Amino acid sequence: MSSQYHHLSFLLVSLCLVLSSSAASYVPSDSILLNCGSSSEATDSDGRKWIADSPTSTSSLVSKNSNPATAVYQDPSLPSAVPYMSARIFASESTYKFAVNKTERHWVRLHFYPSTYGDHAPNNSYFAVSTSDGVTLLKNFSAYITAKALTQAYIVKEFSIPPASDGSLSLTFTPSNDHNGSFAFVNGIEIISMPAIYSEPAELVGFSDQNVEVGDSALLTMYRLNVGGQYLPASNDSGLSRTWYDDSPYIYGAGFGVTSSASGKLEIKYPKDTAEYLAPTDVYSTARSMGPDPKVNMNFNLTWIFQVDGNFTYLVRLHFCEFQMSKINQRVFDIFINNQTAQAQADVIAWTSAKAVPTYKDYAAYVTDGAGDQQLWVALHPSAAAKPEYYDSVLNGLEIFKLNDGVGNLAGPNPEPSALLAEAELSTEQPSFASESSRKVHMIGSAAGGVAAASVALAICAVAYRRKKGITGDEFGGGGAGWLPLYGGNSRSSAGNSTISGKSCASSHLANLAAICRHFSFAEIKKATKNFDESLVIGVGGFGKVYKGTVDGGTKVAIKRSNPSSEQGVNEFQTEIEMLSKLRHKHLVSLIGFCEENGEMILVYDYMAHGTLREHLYKSNKPPLPWKQRLEICIGAARGLHYLHTGAKYTIIHRDVKTTNILLDEHWVAKVSDFGLSKTGPTMNQSHVSTMVKGSFGYLDPEYFRRQQLTEKSDVYSFGVVLFEVLCARAALNPSLPREQVSLADWALQCQKRGVLADIIDPQLEGKIGRECLHKFAETAETCLLDHGVDRPSMGNVLWNLEFALQLQESFESGEPVSEEMADKAAAVGNGVALAAVSEVSDDTDGQSTVAVFSQLINPVGR
Repeated sequence: MSSQYHHLSFLLVSLCLVLSSSAASYVPSDSILLNCGSSSEATDSDGRKWIADSPTSTSSLVSKNSNPATAVYQDPSLPSAVPYMSARIFASESTYKFAVNKTERHWVRLHFYPSTYGDHAPNNSYFAVSTSDGVTLLKNFSAYITAKALTQAYIVKEFSIPPASDGSLSLTFTPSNDHNGSFAFVNGIEIISMPAIYSEPAELVGFSDQNVEVGDSALLTMYRLNVGGQYLPASNDSGLSRTWYDDSPYIYGAGFGVTSSASGKLEIKYPKDTAEYLAPTDVYSTARSMGPDPKVNMNFNLTWIFQVDGNFTYLVRLHFCEFQMSKINQRVFDIFINNQTAQAQADVIAWTSAKAVPTYKDYAAYVTDGAGDQQLWVALHPSAAAKPEYYDSVLNGLEIFKLNDGVGNLAGPNPEPSALLAEAELSTEQPSFASESSRKVHMIGSAAGGVAAASVALAICAVAYRRKKGITGDEFGGGGAGWLPLYGGNSRSSAGNSTISGKSCASSHLANLAAICRHFSFAEIKKATKNFDESLVIGVGGFGKVYKGTVDGGTKVAIKRSNPSSEQGVNEFQTEIEMLSKLRHKHLVSLIGFCEENGEMILVYDYMAHGTLREHLYKSNKPPLPWKQRLEICIGAARGLHYLHTGAKYTIIHRDVKTTNILLDEHWVAKVSDFGLSKTGPTMNQSHVSTMVKGSFGYLDPEYFRRQQLTEKSDVYSFGVVLFEVLCARAALNPSLPREQVSLADWALQCQKRGVLADIIDPQLEGKIGRECLHKFAETAETCLLDHGVDRPSMGNVLWNLEFALQLQESFESGEPVSEEMADKAAAVGNGVALAAVSEVSDDTDGQSTVAVFSQLINPVGR
């Protein structure tokens, strides 16, 4: 396999970010997307058309008291203005009626954006939603409370409704009588037909002789996970417009297992009796297993934990596709649901009779409403009784649905917002809810808010609240919200450093750091950000929102506040403080201080006036950067990374190098940021650090991914992607492009090999890059992306080559050729000569001597 093809298969298959390759997509007979409250047709950010909210041949509204309305404020985390900025407000019982195919089930997706609509404040809205067949979808539902508890800007509820015998599907919205002035509302309604893929009876776990009939039940989607893979949007599904989420937040304990992906040459082959739209091939092309050590595997379970409502039956669907084993009894395991055996001696190859053939298993589990019972556990364990060749287990996908109860009810209680969140929002300085600034404060948004359905995020906040308060199931009331980003059990981000009784287990450790890094009070942070005014948000990342603030009477700072739905938690928070409090360099962002009061995790940095490098390359209205300035920014970032690798007292591997983590100050000086994933490098007696794979897809070193062995060359690989991103002004991964172009690293290498790299360069740079400069720059980026880390250059060598490329560009712009002596000297240094000069100043804490050596060797007069 060529190295280029390897890159493509690694990124496309391993990361699950492209369209399904060969599976036939389902084409729905009904597809109604209603933009409620809107008088005209509109298109959302995914290119889907939403029809106007007016009587048509397929939909009608029966209402005595309803009005269209427009939200007064658009939260920045909304994925699109359509359908969320318009709404239909109901002051009394009202019914939408849709003409549908009477032989098929239908998805019903309800979209809610709890904003202020005219005189209607979102906290006054409580209502029920039911169907014409008597199924209660929601009851006493508050989108405002749910969004607030989950720190989401909007909520999506997905239901699967049985066929409507009369060819019509009605949805009735009824304001609650228990709340004065209550009203109902909805922003968007999807009615989409679906095949009968959830119709077979499922064996009730714990009762071998009892089955649960699923075909006649209404279902509420609770979780849909791409196990071992990444988030898959609805547009990447196999025609059923489902959204698949990363499973890692729900893994319990330290047994995280390992992820794997099918070879790019391996074709997923659906059996004749299995619909190819059952799940996309991307789901079956990735998996999570326990790891290579049988002794370790026999001592733990691979476990996922989910928060659910009590007194309901749940359908648990497990998706399998064995792409590593090919024979029966190679990998055999037991499946447990809520500590009861659902399947003994599961053998995927025995089920499918061949490798790379998808299959699934359905199980039903009843969850009571007793103390501590409102959780659903799924666990896998190697089967010792079968004596398999490998003591391991594997899973590719997981779906969990709530089935309606005996009276047709699917509704559960509203989650309980965090007391810490409520306390943070209450301030004597805060204006009334009706004011514009207050509306912004009350709009709850998050980095993950744009993609996560409420039912998925519910478990995160619910489990956090239970663990934080230490309460039992019946006290919990079916919902809750923790303010720290804690997942079910101990996830990769929160591990053992959870929050218990409102006090961080890491508090004593962080208190020690206050001696070398300023500790801000939460009151100071609130004052600096005007109580976290949304108008001050300057960015959203994996950790949370970043606010522009002012401290000490006028000093501008950037304040990064942890988000509860973030995958980065206490460990990353500590690492960031520890790393940056010990490092000082011109090309590393400076950490001013931190705050950990009230369960918050907040970091305070120097303010970077020009933001991230990425926003000056594409997807913004900012003017394009000149090529010479791009080169200087790359050189600055390379200096920062080189200092981490060689200039500190020990090697530091950044592990998340990307264009959003390269910031630009008011003078356009590049500074490397975000050290939450950083790792101390190998010692003199080690060649690598064995560690769990972390990083950003599109930039991730494939060798590190395969072997889980981290070296500083992993940063070099990521920086190579950054170089091509700077040259081509496009994202590292773009699933909307043709398959061979999705991965920038792979596509650029292919173009470089064919000699057509100029065809994909940023059009704004056409004719503005010197030929020799382009050759040196592209050659440097290409060597950074070599398959094997040992073959890649050091960051020092990369830096020297970029310095030389800059000299070539300056010669091109001035019309003066580079002298042979200078070219020979720079080329020699670029190949590793004279690097000893660097080590003499590698301990310089401000980086100035190091920078001087770099520039003086290339340009005697410096810059």
